Amino acid sequence: MKILENYDLTPLNTFGMRARARFFVEVNNESDLKELFLFPEFKNNSKMFLGGGSNVLFTNDFDGIIVLNKLKGVDILREDNKNVFIRSMGGEIWHNLVSFTVEKGYWGIENLALIPGTVGAAPMQNIGAYGVELKDILENVEVFEIETGAKKVFKKTECEFGYRDSVFKSKFKGKYFISAITLQLSKIPKPNISYKFLREYLESNKIIVKNSKASPVASPIRLQPRDVADAVAEIRRSKLPDPKVIGNAGSFFKNVFLSEVKIKILLEKFPDMPIFKENEVVKIPSAWLIEHCGPKDGISWKGYKEGSVGVHIKQALVLVHYGGGTGLEVKNLAEKIISSVYDKFGIKMETEVNII
Repeated sequence: MKILENYDLTPLNTFGMRARARFFVEVNNESDLKELFLFPEFKNNSKMFLGGGSNVLFTNDFDGIIVLNKLKGVDILREDNKNVFIRSMGGEIWHNLVSFTVEKGYWGIENLALIPGTVGAAPMQNIGAYGVELKDILENVEVFEIETGAKKVFKKTECEFGYRDSVFKSKFKGKYFISAITLQLSKIPKPNISYKFLREYLESNKIIVKNSKASPVASPIRLQPRDVADAVAEIRRSKLPDPKVIGNAGSFFKNVFLSEVKIKILLEKFPDMPIFKENEVVKIPSAWLIEHCGPKDGISWKGYKEGSVGVHIKQALVLVHYGGGTGLEVKNLAEKIISSVYDKFGIKMETEVNII
């Protein structure tokens, strides 16, 4: 293991922003971690752990040490007739883990196909898509405490998962290095196809039969985890830009959750506003809010371009970098969008991307 200086981070973030780290190191096994924690370059500087770089926006060089998680390995820990427990190291690519599980016919994370990033980043964000969140199938998270180097295992309940949130992103931010996670997946078919676009895709491609009773879950014919994962991947490709083609970090903003009282007031003024009820709160798609605002009257943020950055033409949640721009340009654009949404709807949106 070697600590490098003045390291170029441009290829390590999906926005493709130019940035450098004062120090940089890759960790390839848990022994590397224990050794790294003793290095003065690590102990005496600010720290940032990086996976796939798909949820970060660099607005400046990083005056500290960047630790790239390269821990690899996927193992089946135990199984019975109904369930299988799979442990994955944090440096694995998330979609590769999804592919591994669906090829074996295991149910649980097929709806999370093609989410960019690494396994280690998944519990930080409590990643979710198409009706499924990581917390639904997570067993535990293995971490190393940065201050002491001690290893610890967080049970699911200890992770305090919320919407795109966890203790690793909030009260324990920067205190632990996530080395591995364990998932509990099902051998028994448990398809979750309640999400409208997903169900319609499966129906139109004759993978499932359309339910005449308009049930939120259509009747599977020969549905396999691979069918759902492929459908999710295809839908994502049709809506989201490929970071290899145009710089982006996926959804830049979180969706909004409000009380039913607040929603009722908003619907009186904006009756076309789409809402989705989840327990005692209601979700409003932030993409809709952004589309119905703009830099000035009559112009929507969706498809808007400002210098080297802009808002994706197909998905208003995605901010894009056309090349030659800076992270500050993206940050400033995001702040303008947040401000315009607040001015029109009285709703304060939050960013999903980690701004450095």
